[in-house]
Amino acid sequence: MEIKIIKAGPDQLKAKPRDMSQLGFGDIFADHMFTLNYEAGKGWFNPTIKPYGDICLNPAAMGIHYGQEIFEGLKAHQGKDGGIYLFRPKDNFKRFNRSAGRMCMPEVDADFVLKCMKQLILLDREWIPKNQGASLYIRPTMIATEPHLGVRPSNAYLFFIIIGPVGAYYKEGLNPVKIYVEDFFVRTSKGGTGEAKTAGNYGASLLAAEKAKEKGFTQVLWLDAEEKKYIEEVGTMNMFFVIDNEVVTPPLKGSVLSGITRDSVIQTVKDWGIKVSERSLAINDIIEAAKNGRLTEAFGTGTAAVISPVGEITYKNEDHIIAGGTMGKLSHKLYDEIIAIQYGEKTDSHGWVERIA
Repeated sequence: MEIKIIKAGPDQLKAKPRDMSQLGFGDIFADHMFTLNYEAGKGWFNPTIKPYGDICLNPAAMGIHYGQEIFEGLKAHQGKDGGIYLFRPKDNFKRFNRSAGRMCMPEVDADFVLKCMKQLILLDREWIPKNQGASLYIRPTMIATEPHLGVRPSNAYLFFIIIGPVGAYYKEGLNPVKIYVEDFFVRTSKGGTGEAKTAGNYGASLLAAEKAKEKGFTQVLWLDAEEKKYIEEVGTMNMFFVIDNEVVTPPLKGSVLSGITRDSVIQTVKDWGIKVSERSLAINDIIEAAKNGRLTEAFGTGTAAVISPVGEITYKNEDHIIAGGTMGKLSHKLYDEIIAIQYGEKTDSHGWVERIA
């Protein structure tokens, strides 16, 4: 397919942030976006890069009523050498297509949409922050658009990509966050949609997250739906714990998102010769390890935050301080390593980084 490019006119160009070092997350968007349409029997068509703007949906669009919506999140970084780097973008689109399969949505041609995404980034390259710690966030999304009321997969879809400059996801930055262990509400369950990056998972998490925020916590740590005993993930991150010098993370069993940063951490820790395990972790065992000093670090991983140290876990109204409430040595080392690779400053032995300019 030939990509149609409609450049924004002078009156459509936006004012860029004056200070890219003071960016928040998710509120500012660049001048252009990419769209691609799908119809059953016709396939994908009309790939277009155009000025950023509203999308038009019929009030009966099935994505609004029945939850067929998936998305991804990745970043572009500008290195000190002026190069523009993407971190594991093909893995993001592989996961996007797995989410599509789970939600009965059509897969995209990963190579083609990646090509379109690169053109979009290069067109709006002036929006990429030049300071380390900030980046250009990229949000590929698909939503069902067929106007029909009735529970079945849609016959029409809109795929789009929007981009914008972002700073740290959490206001704490690299300062440790406080997380609340939720033992009543559940985010998802095995056999559900937890392993898909779909909107409903996040909608299901909002009430508990708001209650936790009211109590002064940054995020919720979810337990399994069946026994409410085993750790799964934080709403925006996969979780890691360092116990007896072993790095441990919950396994992927259908209710935990397969994080790109999670996998990168596992591979990096293995490269360093540190023992790492993917196994079930009971919350009571974590609390006991925190009490007796065997739990020396805890941190979350995700595209938005990269590495987020956890300084305090609260479970059943008891607070448990981790690593003295500071960022641990391993989590700091992992952050430095992954950031250096993402900005093209360190040798990438796994082929994770792609320079596009």
